[in-house]
Amino acid sequence: MPGMIGKKIGMTSLFDENGKNLPCTVIEVEPNVVTQIKTAEKDGYEAVQLAYGEQKESRVPAAMVGHFKKAGVSPRKKVKEFDTSFGEVELKEGVAISVDQFFAEGQFVDISGVSKGKGFQGVVKRHGFGGVGQATHGQHNRLRAPGSIGAGSDPSRVFKGMRMAGRMGGAMTMVENLRVIKVDADKNLLVVKGSVPGPKNSILIITK
Repeated sequence: MPGMIGKKIGMTSLFDENGKNLPCTVIEVEPNVVTQIKTAEKDGYEAVQLAYGEQKESRVPAAMVGHFKKAGVSPRKKVKEFDTSFGEVELKEGVAISVDQFFAEGQFVDISGVSKGKGFQGVVKRHGFGGVGQATHGQHNRLRAPGSIGAGSDPSRVFKGMRMAGRMGGAMTMVENLRVIKVDADKNLLVVKGSVPGPKNSILIITK
């Protein structure tokens, strides 16, 4: 799918035309620069590579520095390939695509990002278990325990995929069908209804 790269700024709220207060996420979408056009003849598939966020050359791998110089752009923080169906937007190396060229108010978008890492968590927080006994029958220290995880002699093992305690968060997550509330071309901002994955200042992939 076609899309752009942005950065989560934070959350706010806006009133719609009916006076309803809507929870919104503000995303900074600086102009994405085209750094490579991939074709079926040369690469075996068609795609456009976009780059986001200015970066010091010393913080970019040497191979990527050469890649950016070849495209005629300065080093960037993040690159991502998208589908080439950008409509009337010109796709050529070195061209910058602004937020208002691709997004419009009222559209629905899908947003991907790395969710907040929450460390090692138990089954109550990680999977929503109710705990054992619900504080009844004298179970003073079993309120958040997982309980039994399998049968006895048959099958004599724990099945794969059993929901247990473990590391939570820190995984690529997508939230679908978020409505675009506002597009601010002057400040390179995109405001969508609802929440998106990740903490403030995290990189997001916005597709439609």
